[in-house]
Amino acid sequence: QHLATITMVKRAADEWHSVIVLPESVFGTWTPTTERLWTQNLKGSDVTVLGGAVVLNARGYDNVIVKLTATGSDILYRQRMPVPVAMWRPWTAGGAKAEFFRNPVAEVRGLRLAPVICAEHLLVWPVLQSMVGQPDVLVAIGNGWWAEGSRVVASQVAQVEAWAALFGVEFIHSFNEITHDDNGT
Repeated sequence: QHLATITMVKRAADEWHSVIVLPESVFGTWTPTTERLWTQNLKGSDVTVLGGAVVLNARGYDNVIVKLTATGSDILYRQRMPVPVAMWRPWTAGGAKAEFFRNPVAEVRGLRLAPVICAEHLLVWPVLQSMVGQPDVLVAIGNGWWAEGSRVVASQVAQVEAWAALFGVEFIHSFNEITHDDNGT
């Protein structure tokens, strides 16, 4: 899966896209091996890739957006509000950590980004907290595969698009979804 995604990213970079936004969980568990696979395959390109990953820690994990280039990676954003119970379980080990007040705005290539992941699209406070930092672009990533056949993804996109319009900022989104061709496969 990584190699197919890398091929897609390289094609987009060849078309002069300098920042490419990929969905939540696209990188899987972020490890030094995953980073090396990507950086080696991006050698010679000037592209910046943003995508979702999980970073494991002693108490559970962080749901993050990784910023990746040919020279390395950084954690750009740690999710402020993971889905309660399904992801965020503060009463037990093994769940996602909530970073309530951390990193509401991040900078990539001179642009100030307001990143939000999945459930944060539907909440008021993460977007409002980010807008205080006067971002240029609202970046929304998520997973929609679990909501096949529903309007969940469309609803999330509409919500974030409305926030962007209200605050007069650009908007970009990237979601994983199960799609079917004309043959139903």
